[in-house]
Amino acid sequence: MKSIKQLAALLAITLVVGSCGKSFPDESELHPAKSTSTPLPANPTQSVAAIAGFPETFESGSKTAYAAGSVSLSSGSWYLDNALIGTLSSDRKNGAKSVRITSTGKVRMQFNIANGATAVSIKHAKYGSDGNSTWELWMSVNSGSSYTKVGSTVTTSSTTLQTASFTMSIQGDIRFEVRKISGGSNRINIDDFSITEYSSGGGGGGGGGGTDGDHMAMGNPSGATTSTSNENNYLMIKTQYHLSYNRSRAIPNWVSWYLGPNWLGSAARQDDFRADNTLPAGWYRVGSTSYSGSGFDRGHNCPSADRTSSVADNSATFLMTNMIPQAPNNNQQTWANLENYARTLVNQGNEVYIIMGNYGVGGTGTNGSANTINNGNITVPNRIWKVLVVLPQGTNDVSRVSTSTRVIAINTPNTNSISSSWGTYRTSVDAIEAATGYDLLSNVSSSVQSVIEATVDNGPTN
Repeated sequence: MKSIKQLAALLAITLVVGSCGKSFPDESELHPAKSTSTPLPANPTQSVAAIAGFPETFESGSKTAYAAGSVSLSSGSWYLDNALIGTLSSDRKNGAKSVRITSTGKVRMQFNIANGATAVSIKHAKYGSDGNSTWELWMSVNSGSSYTKVGSTVTTSSTTLQTASFTMSIQGDIRFEVRKISGGSNRINIDDFSITEYSSGGGGGGGGGGTDGDHMAMGNPSGATTSTSNENNYLMIKTQYHLSYNRSRAIPNWVSWYLGPNWLGSAARQDDFRADNTLPAGWYRVGSTSYSGSGFDRGHNCPSADRTSSVADNSATFLMTNMIPQAPNNNQQTWANLENYARTLVNQGNEVYIIMGNYGVGGTGTNGSANTINNGNITVPNRIWKVLVVLPQGTNDVSRVSTSTRVIAINTPNTNSISSSWGTYRTSVDAIEAATGYDLLSNVSSSVQSVIEATVDNGPTN
């Protein structure tokens, strides 16, 4: 297709693959701080070609003290802090050994799984007659530079091994860490650490996943990466959505997410706007009050109402890396109506892959026009766009995208003097790509792209 698309696809092949719940004027997933009791070692960037040595049973190593240190196991080198390899009768285990963790200990992989992961399962139990403990699984897609929590906090309350399961859809290098967060003298055992390798579900192009339900199944629009040197196209992978963050603008370039019935439930809107502490150290972090008095809403990209299956999922949408300064009428009327329509499509038996982004500088809010807010730290975008790929609920999603698939592309000015009818602003994917330089549906076959990206939707709007 277009030369810009060919270039983006070529660049993205080597990359790791990584809108608006209503936010009203003057309205931050909570990430526990890393333990500072013992300095953590530098993280090697070793990758393995396959998931050799998994499930990790902890049978091949030896570590008899809680003091921080590394241990060589069948899968690779692991770092244990306030943790050891237990062999006592009070250690709950399959075989002769399991990990025992105390205080706020952690067990960290010091190597990457090169081919990504879709699931992790870990067996866990209370040590001896100790009381209950809580722990979490965290993942890193940048060789340990930063970590993101996976799933929910786990409570260990049984003296027999139970299985905790976690799901994700991550392509490329990934590593994991178990963090005991309850502190105190109660101890837990973990054993049989299993990883399900990522498997592409088809599609062409590069950089995206292709797996059903992957937030970037349709592609990585800008070839975003998790390298901190790529600061204005920095890939951030959340369980609930993926995004390309722009450090200079202090807003996302785009946010991409999957909307299906599994994401919709009864969790209440959390309204816990907050800074995203997973941004790299030294980067400016937009806070919950950074938009106050600006005349612009804290406009969600991935909407609050698209993530109601759990409190944690809803809370994740209130991270400020998911926000842009959005004119109130644009946010509360035009985009609210489009978001409601997307959920209506799901309730009618569809699933929707959504990408929302922005470009340009300067919008008009309740206080008039502005190029920046928050003392110049945050750029106000000039245009806001969204693309929705609508499919009947099913499997092999990317391969099911055809020339007759409904694709809705919208591009609005970021102003208050805007129609509440989103249908007024329908355009083509090609037009948005021409304005942004992105390749929005790169995992879809080129022959299909050439048709659906040139088409302007004329379907229903409610």
